Amino acid sequence: MDEPTPSPIPEAPAPDSNARSAAEMPDPAEGAGLLEELRAAVARYVILPSSEALTAVTLWVAATHIQPALQHAPRLAVVGPAKRCGKSRLLDVITETVHEPLITVNTSPAVVFRAIGDDPPTLLVDEADTIFGSIKAAEKNEELRGLLNAGHQRNRPALRISGPEHKPQAFPTFAMAALAGIGDLPDTVMDRAVVIRMQRRKDGERVEQFRSRRDIPALHALRDRLTAWLRPLMDTAADLVPPMPVQDRAADTWEPLVIVAELAGGAWSEEARTACAAMCAAEAGKDDESNLKTRLLQDIRRAFARCGDPDIMRTRDLLDELLKDQEAPWTEYGTSGLGPRHLGILLKDFDIKAATHRFEGGRQAKGFARLRFADAWARYCPEEPTPDSGDESTTPAPGLHP
Repeated sequence: MDEPTPSPIPEAPAPDSNARSAAEMPDPAEGAGLLEELRAAVARYVILPSSEALTAVTLWVAATHIQPALQHAPRLAVVGPAKRCGKSRLLDVITETVHEPLITVNTSPAVVFRAIGDDPPTLLVDEADTIFGSIKAAEKNEELRGLLNAGHQRNRPALRISGPEHKPQAFPTFAMAALAGIGDLPDTVMDRAVVIRMQRRKDGERVEQFRSRRDIPALHALRDRLTAWLRPLMDTAADLVPPMPVQDRAADTWEPLVIVAELAGGAWSEEARTACAAMCAAEAGKDDESNLKTRLLQDIRRAFARCGDPDIMRTRDLLDELLKDQEAPWTEYGTSGLGPRHLGILLKDFDIKAATHRFEGGRQAKGFARLRFADAWARYCPEEPTPDSGDESTTPAPGLHP
């Protein structure tokens, strides 16, 4: 009996230079563990406003290590209402864990243009309020703002005349950036950012002191392990198009963070999307709420002025003045117009509260002291200087005449 002819052995596929064996590919569990270590490292030195914010910062830092694979370079806007909210400390930790940090304080956009290449650095700007916090400063740094806006998306180069022949040259702008400062950044930057709204620590909240000589080596070791995990996954990251819980520019901004979470797997995928949905929803209503609160401050100042700028106004009288303006939003606020409770809620963030005061005739009633509004008026809706008020910088010194 003839023996059966053996089946031909299939030829092995040609080796793919970009392919890696299973033994060479990073273990997904390793990535999830690294992200947990990074999250713990951030929380060791800084108290974030929420667990979602801590997740976002962790994923943003990790995403800097795969920038060549990304279509968008999200900004990280670390903002707070006042000093000592932990903004600079968070930037310290980020600086030591991101890919190729490039501090942009006291530098020119031209230097930044030339520092960005195919594998871009991570731009870091502290005290961004000194750059964008006033109209004059913002105008002076308009080129830097343009760089930050253009660099959010790949293939948006800046054209400059360069070289002895004065020929136009395209400089790449694509690079992730973290900016920290008091108050919101320009709207165009905030719209392209994962926004972290820092708060001052309360009594009882404790963090470790950050000491460079002691802490930076450990953070660098963690950074190097992040690089070793993520760089081999660059091609995988480039091909990922994860489903997003938001749309449009918010989806573009958060996609790199969700990609990192997908690479790590486990609970990170769900946590990334939960953070994305919650933080984007909070920011979506922020502009409207902020504009409404600023409008209220302006209208209250006008109400005091119409009444002769008294030191104190009854809450009832102040509301009556506000509701007289039919073009203002107060008659339609809530279900039955602006009331004492709503007024208190809108003024809470400015630390302005109604108190019991004694009025004419010795009668006591709830009301607002005009002096309590002075700081908020100066910060959020300063009055325009009158033409004859002069300018301190141009006022002649005593005894001198122009």
